[in-house]
Amino acid sequence: MQTIKGPAIFLAQFMGDEAPFNSLDSITTWAASLGYKGVQIPSWDGRCIDLQKAAESKTYCDELTGMLAAKGLQITELSTHLQGQLVAVNPAYDLGFDSFAPDAVKGNPKARTEWAVQQLKYAAKASQNLGLNAHATFSGALMWHTVYPWPQRPAGLVEQGFKELGRRWLPILNAFDEVGVDLCYEIHPGEDLHDGVTFEMFLDEVKGHKRANLLYDPSHFVLQALDYKQYIDFYHERIKMFHVKDAEFNPTGKQGVYGGYQSWINRAGRFRSLGDGQVDFKSIFSKLTQYGYDGWAVLEWECCIKDPVQGATEGAPFIASHIIKATEKVFDDFAGTGADEAFNNKILGL
Repeated sequence: MQTIKGPAIFLAQFMGDEAPFNSLDSITTWAASLGYKGVQIPSWDGRCIDLQKAAESKTYCDELTGMLAAKGLQITELSTHLQGQLVAVNPAYDLGFDSFAPDAVKGNPKARTEWAVQQLKYAAKASQNLGLNAHATFSGALMWHTVYPWPQRPAGLVEQGFKELGRRWLPILNAFDEVGVDLCYEIHPGEDLHDGVTFEMFLDEVKGHKRANLLYDPSHFVLQALDYKQYIDFYHERIKMFHVKDAEFNPTGKQGVYGGYQSWINRAGRFRSLGDGQVDFKSIFSKLTQYGYDGWAVLEWECCIKDPVQGATEGAPFIASHIIKATEKVFDDFAGTGADEAFNNKILGL
């Protein structure tokens, strides 16, 4: 068994226009002051990192890691959630997702996809230059609008959609394999990879690629009424990243999983700050430790009620209190008799 590393914090939801949230230097000083030991960096935010430069310059990466090390921090992973989303976009969502892309490719889906693929390849090399072994992303979605279909899906649509998704991601997965970095998909409603079954369908299309792995975030499973603890039993060998995020699901006679088009605060399912929701983190940390997960426990703060600074302040000690120092000793060793084949044969009557 291994001891989970942490606490760490994903910076994406905290970046802003006001100090200390408007630069990597100032926001990491703030994070370190709260007790965090690692930061997960959103690669699309130029205030945090120049992704292309990180891919092309080991010196630049060494400067970043050195600056953070002076504060007692490490980079846990880079994230390309927004760029990964753009690897696969159904035309129904073109206008909405154009906002994730640079002006030069907006209104041009083909160019936008090519830009996104290049971003992922930069992320692979940048991760290598930073000495990282895992990377966070989204799969994108070609079929999400058909998840609960009416009219019914045409025969073969799902198979064709996953075939295309695999075709788009396979060269990216190969690029990550070339640099020895795991590509971890956050399994998330809105993505074609949104539960265990869809991840398995994708794995089939990429021939079980060893770099196709998982970012485990239980909050998205609470909102789907999926057994988030058994999920670890099924997929622990592929779980290489962990977002510590809480959620609650309180269905009523008026609404359930789909939320009635309501705002986050009025939905039956909503994200909460750590300890304010329904996720059983004690069981999660136990299972991950049992299965030998040795990555980071990273706070992802998303709450429709609590202030983000309060959420981050409470998050570091919450994660630290749940990290289990993996035992190196079996509890009943004191009563052991050692290995003795002859003695065992006597007990067995042999």
